[in-house]
Amino acid sequence: MSKQPFYLLHLKGMPIFSQLQLEEALLRQDTRNFCIINEGSPTAIVMGISGKTEELIDVPKARSLNVPIIKRFSGGGTVIVDEETLFITFICQKSSHSFPAYPEPILKWSASLYAEAFPFISLQENDYVIGIKKCGGNAQYIKKDRWLHHTSFLWNFKPSHMELLLHPKKTPLYRKERSHTDFLTPLSCHSPSKDLWINSFKDTLRSNYEVIDMLEKDLPCRGAHRQSTTLVEF
Repeated sequence: MSKQPFYLLHLKGMPIFSQLQLEEALLRQDTRNFCIINEGSPTAIVMGISGKTEELIDVPKARSLNVPIIKRFSGGGTVIVDEETLFITFICQKSSHSFPAYPEPILKWSASLYAEAFPFISLQENDYVIGIKKCGGNAQYIKKDRWLHHTSFLWNFKPSHMELLLHPKKTPLYRKERSHTDFLTPLSCHSPSKDLWINSFKDTLRSNYEVIDMLEKDLPCRGAHRQSTTLVEF
């Protein structure tokens, strides 16, 4: 059991850029454990901190559709998100868990929660999969006393959006050179409703940890801190 409760923040319609700014502030300025759920973000492309735009994104297409490109403060790959993407983020004190705060143990811990809530979801390399298809991607940030693990789950996706992403040079072995549309599967094909899926996850979190619901307005004002989440200029 966690020594500290999880503060659960369920957001609706927050742009992913604003969500990442909030996450970075809570990671750097707070000492509480958070679980953040967000649904309904407008369309955007999100890259890892070390991603190279020209290698990962069809920039002319993105520009023609006015799709913003964001570099988040964490590592990981490139995703395109929209109103049908479900985001879940854990931000924790290292001392709150018995496992070591390294990427693999953190990933296995989160995967165990999702597997408890949704037995059809499993971990394949660094992705959440259903069968041999990806339904969620992850990124992490680990600092001296805290860590963050965030996931973008595909409730649904538009194949036309996936055309804005180039085939990356480095891919998981299990992908086997499949295109984005052949590699992905939406949760909507495996769950009756988005609300039911989210509630099942919340129930699992509550069965394992003390959970305190909170609203965005209850968060303290953000002070000055390092801000690495940026909008990429075309």
